[in-house]
Formats: sequence, C-alpha cells, structure tokens
Amino acid sequence: MKSINSIPTSKIERASKLITTGIKVGVNYAKYYGEKIVKSEEEAKENLNEANATDIYDGLKTLKGSALKVAQMLSMEKNILPRAYVEKFSLSQFSVPPLSSPLVVKTFRKYFKKAPTEVFDTFTTESVNAASIGQVHKATKDKKQLAVKIQYPGVADSISSDLAMVKPIAIKMFNIRGEGSDEYFKEVENKLVEETNYELELAQSKEIADKCRTIPNLKFPDYYPEYSSERILTMDWMEGLHLSEYIAKTPSQESLNKIGQALWDFYMYQMHVLKKVHADPHPGNFLVSEDDELIVIDFGCMKEVPDSFYIPYFELAEKENVNNPEFFESKLYELEILRTDDSKEEKVFFKELFHEMLSLFTQPFHQEEFDFSNEVFFNKIADLGQKYAKSTELKKMNGNRGSKHFIYINRTFFGLYNLMHDLKAKDVKINNFKTL
Repeated sequence: MKSINSIPTSKIERASKLITTGIKVGVNYAKYYGEKIVKSEEEAKENLNEANATDIYDGLKTLKGSALKVAQMLSMEKNILPRAYVEKFSLSQFSVPPLSSPLVVKTFRKYFKKAPTEVFDTFTTESVNAASIGQVHKATKDKKQLAVKIQYPGVADSISSDLAMVKPIAIKMFNIRGEGSDEYFKEVENKLVEETNYELELAQSKEIADKCRTIPNLKFPDYYPEYSSERILTMDWMEGLHLSEYIAKTPSQESLNKIGQALWDFYMYQMHVLKKVHADPHPGNFLVSEDDELIVIDFGCMKEVPDSFYIPYFELAEKENVNNPEFFESKLYELEILRTDDSKEEKVFFKELFHEMLSLFTQPFHQEEFDFSNEVFFNKIADLGQKYAKSTELKKMNGNRGSKHFIYINRTFFGLYNLMHDLKAKDVKINNFKTL
C-alpha cells in the first residue's frame, strides 16, 4: 500500500479536503439522477452508494484522526448503513495508507525527543498496521520483540474541528435535533480525546489486563512506560491472526466456540464486575494465537458504566421486566428514552419501538447458553434495523433518545454481537463470568 508523506493538520487544510469530497459526492448524485432514466432505481442507487462510499472513504483516509474514526464507528452499523458503506468504511479498522518512513522518524523524534534507533536496538520504519489514530511498527530491545504505536501528527489537535465538520452528517443520519444534542457529541469528543492520550491508554491497558488475566483462553501484552509517551505506546509484539483473518481460515467449530466463549466472558466480566468496558469491539483489536487464545491489543477506548445507567439498563434485560408495562415505562424514563416533553404520539411510538427492540436484542440473556450462529436471530435484528432505518414515522420524531451512555454501550454490544456472529460461536455460556 502506498505511504503518505504528509497529513493535513490545520483546520483550513482539513476543511478543504472535506469540501473537495463534498463536490465529488455532488457529482455522484448528478450521475445518479441521470442513471435513473436508463436504469432501474435499485441499480442506480447501488451505483450511487458505491461511488459515494469510495469518495468519502478516500477523503477521510488521508485526513486520518477523528474523521476516519467516525467512519470506523459507522462501519459497525451493519443494519443502518448500505452495504457499500459498511464494506468501504470497514477498511478503516486496520487497513489505511501508512506514513512514509521519513515522516515516521520525524514524528517519533517530535514525540520522544529521540530517533527510534536511539531508543530501540532495531526499529522497522515500515508500518505493520495502520488505523485511524495511529500506526504500529515492529522493534526490538534487549532481545524482546516489541510493537510501537505512533500517533499520527495533528490528530489530537483536530478533534473538535473534525467533529464539527462531520456533525451535520451524523445529525441527518441519526435524526438528532433539538435541545440536548450537544451532550451526545461531547461524549464522542471526550472519548476521542482519551483515545489520543497514550499515557491514559497505557494505564487502562495495564489495569484491565491485570484484572482479566484469570479469564480462560485470554492473553494480553505487557506494556513499557519507559518506551512510551503521550503519543507513543510500546508493548509486547503478539503473534497471531486478526480475528477476521482467523475466521477466514475456517477453523474447527470447537476452536470457534473456545474463542467465542473467551470473548463473551471478557466483555461480561468487564461489564458486570469492573463496570468499565472495552468499547471498541472490532476485529482489528483482537488477535488469535496458534494455541487458540484470544489476544486483546488495544485499550484506547474504555467506557465507565455508572450505576445510574447500569442498573436500569440490565433490569430491562430481564424478560419479566420488559413485559411489565408500568415498570418498563418507568425504566425508559430513567434511561432518558422517554422524555417529559414527548407528545402522545412520540411516547406511544418509542415505547413500542424499544419494546420490540429489547424483546429481541436481550434474548441471549434469557438463556443459560446461546447459539450465536443462529441466522434467524441475526436476520431478525437486521430486519428490525432496516425497518426503522426506513421508517417515515421515525423521521418525524425527535431522534434525541436515551442517556449519553447509550452511545458507547450500544456500540459495545452491537460490536460484540457482530463478532460473536462472525465467529458462529455455539453453546456460549452466558453467565460464565460469575464463576471467574
């Protein structure tokens, strides 16, 4: 993959890049209206989605940082975004153009006040993995193999301006309007700021690794503060396949079940015991070793779960509570899904929507074991997502729904469900975390 020699860092440079992308999207729509005359609506729309997904991703991947991170987050919305966007944006998880070797050395020196060769015995200037916030290089020190993550220049300083540029897209996509929407964007901004602080990530990584080491079939790298800084993070080099690569090799069902159980236990233990969860569950953050152990390699995005959210959220995971109308409604108010200023129509609509959604989505929690290869279950989730994505009634409603904590907790569970389904893990013990 061709490397890049510079990244736009000023507000003007980054805004200009998005404006150029917007012009390309405008041209694509002009083509779409022309194609509708000679082609079917479905074919013309598919071509439009392909062209727009390509142009938007190509623009974002040169910006990197928050803009590309938003694309990564959207790539997990498989039931909302058209297929073309999901496929293209998924590349942001672990396959974007890396920095060139000269820019790598320059960036490292800026952040560490020394050249890589002054810190490590060996250092490979070609990236082995490039993502949205930073890229990873291989190094050695005292015969130890290390992974060195270097943050892209300018990323931390452009978060607010990047989000301001993508905010109109998010507002339109998720029908957010009215008073209170700013707290959702502030939640995303705060998390992105945290993700650019590698000293915080190092502390979080060590904490979660120490507390989760007893979970079977789970491994973590060790981290090295002496070779790290606010923008550089050094850890053990871990051998293994990215989760998607591992799945592509069609391992045995026994192996898939083993990895699936480890992944599920990892998340349930964090959620229910630590009340703090790894909120970025995509394939690029997990490896599988030759011994069928799940390796967690990125703790940049962690979400604390306050009791004020945790208690009503998991009360609604219980079947009898979902089917108790008065209790159900009271919890919807606690979770800010229902609002005191709702119209009668909004109240009825959102009660029905969330009852339908929770009745389906919480099914794994109603059983001792669950089969995540169950296509019927996941097809129902996909159908429900499509139903409300196309709902003209929903578009008339105020989309500001739910506590700000939903943003990353929902992202965590949707991402986890998708990974479990990709693994086709069967006979997964749902409450196994209680015995760990």
